[in-house]
Amino acid sequence: MIEIGIGLVAGILIILALKFFIELPFEIIWNSLVGAAILYLVNLTGIIMIKITFIHALIVGVFGVPGLIVLAIYLNVIK
Repeated sequence: MIEIGIGLVAGILIILALKFFIELPFEIIWNSLVGAAILYLVNLTGIIMIKITFIHALIVGVFGVPGLIVLAIYLNVIK
């Protein structure tokens, strides 16, 4: 009886781990697409120009507005 419970718990943990590793790439791609869209909209204003690359889109997609501000400062002031 204990073996069945241990097997059931192990199976559930394996399924949850697989779910996490399957969803992670889709989440990264989604965040990158959202970040690229935000960078495109910022570039339309003409106030600051940030080249749209995968890394820049990922930074903005993951960190949001603070990531955009830090990226703009880095690319336009520091660099």
